[in-house]
This record gives sequence, C-alpha cells and structure tokens, in this order.
Amino acid sequence: MKNARYDVLALGNAIVDVIARAEEDFLVAHELTKGAMMLIDEPRAETLYAAMGPAKVISGGSAANTIAGLASFGGKGAFIGKVKQDELGKLYRHDLTSQGVSFDTAFAAEGPATARSFIFVTPDGERTMNTYLGACQGLTVADVDKATVQNADIIYLEGYLWDPPAAKEAFRKASEFAHAAGGRVAITLSDSFCVDRYRDEFLGLIRNRLVDIVFANEHELKSLYQTGDFDSALSALRAENIIAAVTRSEKGALAVTPDGIVAEPVFPVERIVDSTGAGDLFAAGFLFGLTSGREVRDSLRLGALAAAEIISHVGARPDVNLKVLASDNGLL
Repeated sequence: MKNARYDVLALGNAIVDVIARAEEDFLVAHELTKGAMMLIDEPRAETLYAAMGPAKVISGGSAANTIAGLASFGGKGAFIGKVKQDELGKLYRHDLTSQGVSFDTAFAAEGPATARSFIFVTPDGERTMNTYLGACQGLTVADVDKATVQNADIIYLEGYLWDPPAAKEAFRKASEFAHAAGGRVAITLSDSFCVDRYRDEFLGLIRNRLVDIVFANEHELKSLYQTGDFDSALSALRAENIIAAVTRSEKGALAVTPDGIVAEPVFPVERIVDSTGAGDLFAAGFLFGLTSGREVRDSLRLGALAAAEIISHVGARPDVNLKVLASDNGLL
C-alpha cells in the first residue's frame, strides 16, 4: 500500500514473558511437558512463579515479538492487544512503545489480570511454556480501530488468539477493513495444536482470501493438511496460490509464491541458548523485507538473520539493533 503510515499492524495476545532457566528434574517435579505450551489458570500461575528461579521479565506474545523485531529493523509497526491497567499491563505498554511500536489499545479497567507466560529454558535451549491468558482474551471488535488498520500495508494476525470468539470476530473485521483499503493480511498458524483445533477455519481463511500471506513451521503445515509427509503438505500449500513462509528449524526456511518455491539456509549460530521467539523474529525479518520492497529471497535471509540472533540469548526480543546487524551482514 503506497504511503501507508505503518508497514505492519499486528493483532495478538499481549503477554508478559517470565523467563527462567530450569533443569530437567524441575519439569518432572512440576509435571511440565517439555517443549509444549500449556494453558494454565491463575492459581497454577502463582504456584509456578513461586517455584521458579531468578527470572527475566519482558513484554511478549508472538505477534508483539514480531512487531518489536520489525521496529528493530527500522520498520514502522503498530500493535493491537489487551492488557489490564495493572503493574504488568503498564510495564507491557511501556516496554513495547519504548521500542518504537505504536500501541494505543485501551487498558481493561476490570476483569482478569494481565496475561503472563512462564517460560522454562532447559540447558539444551528448549523452552517449555505455561501461559495464563488473563486479560488478553478480552480483545474485541471495539478494539479494532478502522483508521489504524487502513493505515497499514500489512496486518498480521496471531493464530493463538483464535480461541476467544470475540477476538476471532476482531480478526475478521480487521481483515475486512484492510482489504477494503487495499492492504494485505497475514496470519501465523502459531502452534500445531492450534491448527488441530481450527484446521477447517484456517483453511477457510486461506481459500476465501481473507488472508494473503501465511506463516507456519513444518509441524503446523503438516497438521494443516493432515499428513506426516512434508513434501505432500508443501504441494497442498502451493495449490492454494498464495504467499507463504515456512520455517524448518536447522533446515532453514522457504517461501512459497505463485511463481514457485525459494529456499534459504539458516544463519549459523555458535550455540542455541533459547529457542523462544525464533519463529516470531523470522516473521519480523520476512515482513520487513516484503514491506520494504525486497525480493522474496532477501526477505527469507532477513528472517533467518533475526531468528539466529534471537536463539543466541535468553528472551524473545532482540539484544542488538537488527538494522545494524543486517547492514553488517550485507543485507541492507
């Protein structure tokens, strides 16, 4: 979209990440499924918080991580998500806006507390997430400002927020506003369990052209098309005739376009410290590439670079300026 005020407007769960290192026996003692994301209630959240070691507290949520990464590349980003007017909610707003992201969604004055995700990182870099969704599930159509949506080149929707019916309607309304103004709509499938729950609806969004760009990892893609074979899933995706970006961990990433498939390897890292946010930051680089007019291959490279940076340290927000990092690597 020419002269868009924002490159990307993201809609997603506004979650404060509480990240701590943990040994394998801690996971066993607290009956945590390694590598999984489990939804928990407020009492369980309090129990885990009391038991965990020293933690890093930072604003998170998948789509918010992506938009923060976009801003670090120098892109213009905005975010729509719901937090309560409590201590963590105020921290969340400050954290995101201080990174140059526009975040004007009204605070929830009452109801559940601001969402938080307890992320336990084991020595192998794997992360186990336990998430209390709280206030972020209160996002509604009323929070979707038409002018803001229509001032964005791409709106980016987080699949995790497909659970609450009101948020689902907010997504649909945002898509309608965006397309009416000539904008594009992207969705991240978020999680293979999320795809299992909403497979038909996600396929409907693609086939009814409510979304134009899809982000997925290989597990989500295989779940979407109910196959254990990656090549079969990829062929089915190609038949949809849309743009898609698919990550494959150490195998790199590929882009599917109406013109064919482009593949790029990962950027090398010395050691994987924490895989939290790798997919989110890949999306940040890819979206920055698309909205700044770059070729698909270059967009993949920017995504790979951002993912490599994020897995080299604890936390799902960049530790360095991604624009500088990309320039140093000859990508900008």
